[in-house]
Amino acid sequence: MALSPYRSSLQGGTFRPSAMRLERPLSMGSSTKQSAAAAATVVTPPPRSKSSSSLSQTRRSASATRPSRDESGGRVRVAVRLRPRNADELIADADFGDYVELMPELKRLKLRKNNWDSETFQFDEVLTETASQKRVYEVVAKPVVESVLEGYNGTVMAYGQTGTGKTFTLGRLGEEDTADRGIMVRAMEDILADISSEQDAVTVSYLQLYMETVQDLLAPEKDNIPIVEDPKTGDVSLPGVTLYEVRDQRSFVELLQIGEANRFAANTKLNTESSRSHAILLVNVRKTVRPKQERELAALNENVTNLQLSKGHRIPTIRRSKLIIVDLAGSERVDKSGSEGHTLEEAKFINLSLTALGKCINALAENSPHVPIRDSKLTRLLRDSFGGTARTSLIVTIGPSPQHRGETTSTILFGQRAMRVENMMKLREEFDYKSLCRKLETDLDRLVAENERQNQAVLDAEEEMEQKIQEAQQSVTEAEKKLATTLEEMAAERFRFQKEHAETLHKLEQERALREKLEKELKDNAQNLHAQKEKQMQSEKAKHQKELEDFKQRHQQELIDLTKRLEVEHSQRDSLERKLVEVEHLVKQKGKIELGGQEQIMFLTNQCKELSRLKEKAEKELQEFRSKTTLATKKLKEENASLSKENKTLQHDLEESLKQKKALEHEVKNVKQQLFKLNFEADETRKSRDKEPTRTLIGSDSPLLNSHKPMNMRDSLNGQRASIAKLFEEVGLQKILSLLDSEDMGVRVHAVKVVANLAAEEANQEKIVEAGGMDSLLSLLQTSEDETIQRVAAGAIANLAMNETNQELIMAQGGIRLLARTANQAEDPQTLRMVAGAIANLCGNDKLQGRLREEGGIKALLGMVRSRHPDVLAQIARGLANFAKCESRGVTEGCRKERSLLIDDGALPWIISNANSESSPVRRHIELALCHLAQHEVNAKDLVAAGALWELLRISEECSREDIRNLAKRTLTASPTFQSELRKVHLGHG
Repeated sequence: MALSPYRSSLQGGTFRPSAMRLERPLSMGSSTKQSAAAAATVVTPPPRSKSSSSLSQTRRSASATRPSRDESGGRVRVAVRLRPRNADELIADADFGDYVELMPELKRLKLRKNNWDSETFQFDEVLTETASQKRVYEVVAKPVVESVLEGYNGTVMAYGQTGTGKTFTLGRLGEEDTADRGIMVRAMEDILADISSEQDAVTVSYLQLYMETVQDLLAPEKDNIPIVEDPKTGDVSLPGVTLYEVRDQRSFVELLQIGEANRFAANTKLNTESSRSHAILLVNVRKTVRPKQERELAALNENVTNLQLSKGHRIPTIRRSKLIIVDLAGSERVDKSGSEGHTLEEAKFINLSLTALGKCINALAENSPHVPIRDSKLTRLLRDSFGGTARTSLIVTIGPSPQHRGETTSTILFGQRAMRVENMMKLREEFDYKSLCRKLETDLDRLVAENERQNQAVLDAEEEMEQKIQEAQQSVTEAEKKLATTLEEMAAERFRFQKEHAETLHKLEQERALREKLEKELKDNAQNLHAQKEKQMQSEKAKHQKELEDFKQRHQQELIDLTKRLEVEHSQRDSLERKLVEVEHLVKQKGKIELGGQEQIMFLTNQCKELSRLKEKAEKELQEFRSKTTLATKKLKEENASLSKENKTLQHDLEESLKQKKALEHEVKNVKQQLFKLNFEADETRKSRDKEPTRTLIGSDSPLLNSHKPMNMRDSLNGQRASIAKLFEEVGLQKILSLLDSEDMGVRVHAVKVVANLAAEEANQEKIVEAGGMDSLLSLLQTSEDETIQRVAAGAIANLAMNETNQELIMAQGGIRLLARTANQAEDPQTLRMVAGAIANLCGNDKLQGRLREEGGIKALLGMVRSRHPDVLAQIARGLANFAKCESRGVTEGCRKERSLLIDDGALPWIISNANSESSPVRRHIELALCHLAQHEVNAKDLVAAGALWELLRISEECSREDIRNLAKRTLTASPTFQSELRKVHLGHG
């Protein structure tokens, strides 16, 4: 609510804004007549004819007497905004719990009276301390601004204790950061963006109500402006207030700076720049619109029966609306604010005006016949905002500190009463008949001349048109015939295309299935072929070489045999030819040949022919054998070349496979090195942490997170997280998770440590679960026998169990059984601490209590007591406290009536025996668990029998924490069983 940035910057200087200043009375009312009179001082219309003026007067009177069709009711909308804690409150409220609890999704606010009792309020909007200025504007003020632009009056008002952020919400200029702009600046931006600079107009005034005097913040010399009321309508006006016409956003911001510089402020204990006056920003909007023609005709027919308007001559409508933004001064108590002297007088007037406003709100909320409007000038100025005709939004601002419990409750109740106030919204508009008449007269002269020209043109065109119509009819008839024929052809073609398309799709599906099948077979065969080809290549090469040698030797032997045979036949033929020559010679000498000699000669001749035929056959076979030998040799050469090529291809594939294998081995080696380095840093950090004194704190059992560690250890953790983040970006989560299944035990240990460190960051938890990290961690917990892996996996599960969704997933996958089994088998205190932390997180979920107990979660917690290590006992106590708190919540809500499951599982003796433990974390959790168990009357007899009553008495008197001490006192007082036991020993507790 501090105003110093723009109050002090303008002190002592003269500033002249670029906006246009208009000196005239300001009307706070809503009547159309006064708005028209105000507009007349800004723009003077040109003179017109007497007849036109009288017609306009008749129409204006008709529209003025006609009731508005836009009158409707609207409740005052109320939003609540919580201011963040400041530095002083963080220190002062460190020992107190949160007094205010917001439920923005339900639009509810809960005020805690104490640790077990609270009161819930429903609002139209609930804005948390992190809500942006833009969201506040869109929720609270934007609907009002839109209504103002539509012609309705609107009011936005901020109410609350001093120092809760009212001026920040409304009047922040956003000079340093545009995101901090308040409602005033953002509302003017929307108004200027919606209006037309030629036809529309926006004027503003900035006032303050200081000690029951109205002062002009834009003209400080006007320090006592009277409020004038119309006795007939009751409308309020402020004569003499300065009006500035705004053309752009910059001039408006300059006006706000001037006003804030002139506003009264003072330094109090609650606020260094406390506003001492109520600031009121008035924005008047004049906007020209063109409504629908039906509405115009209905309005005109009331007085003018024969007048008809064309589409181009619709009656323009002028809407005159008003937006009021009120920054109320903060209510304060004098004993808290430290006001004295003049500041005390200011506080009195502020509280009196706010009290008067509260009385009016109460009267309107209760439908009282009398509303004390005239008790204060503030209520007189805002009479149209509450119970009037404006659309009103109220934002109440509160602080988080329980030190101001009374002021916060009063503010909330004020907002609740304001939500019951009903307004009757009314549209502020009138018809602009003067401009319409001027336009109609001009258009009438133009249309008369144009009509004469068009009549002659129509006569000339009619004859031509008749001829064209006849020709067009003939053309249409022919076109219809052609169209029918074309449609039939197209239908047939379309049917054929559809059939072909279906067949094509079927073929494609078959081809796709065949392709997938072939690709699968090819993939399977490629793996086998890659291993077999190298062996087959060597054996086939040797086999082919051997066959080639045998083939060559066999053919060479056959060639030698055929050559020898041919030589023998040649020698036989030569001998026969010689014999034939001799015989013929003998025949010639003797001259006589016997019959037997002739037959012998014929026989020898036939043998010669046979020998010639055999020789030719042998030569032919030899030629064929040579050609076959040549072809076989060529074929063998081609096969050798093909085998050589395949051999080169296989060698290239083998080389590529070796390269990929080496690259993967190198990448795995790098990942291993990074994992070893990260785990070495984690081990060093753990060693340095073990050397530090033990610091027990609730929630400090997280494997990685501890906000109370020394600075050097925190730097080491930050460096370790940076290294893990870098590894996460370079390697990827999927590869890290794949290393959890590595055969190398060292790699697996380092991988699970990295996953555990990643799980400590909330941003990584969802990614780990989506990538299957939860399944891998549970699998490691189930299958691994290495205690280091079990310890780190349990720590990672404990980190993931901080999220409610992950808790349900862990339970669904049997995680509690695995954790219980690990708790029963492990002996290492660190492993037990991790397992106990995971189960303790699951104990805080109301939905999982039954399953947690059925699957042995409580038994597992109690079984780990054997460790006696203080860190393990602290986690066990935290889990029992969470479980007891959930049961207590169920009893309060009426969902549970049976005896505590902790008592059924035998946890009560251990709780009582450790209620006064020397370890502070163990004692604090046990005390809280005991108090929650005692809140259910069904458990009271068991607690008395076990001796818990005396521990509760000790807690109510000696506990170091006030909230636990008060809870124990209330429990003893509220329980009839405990009171009866105390009366027996004369120790009544009240």
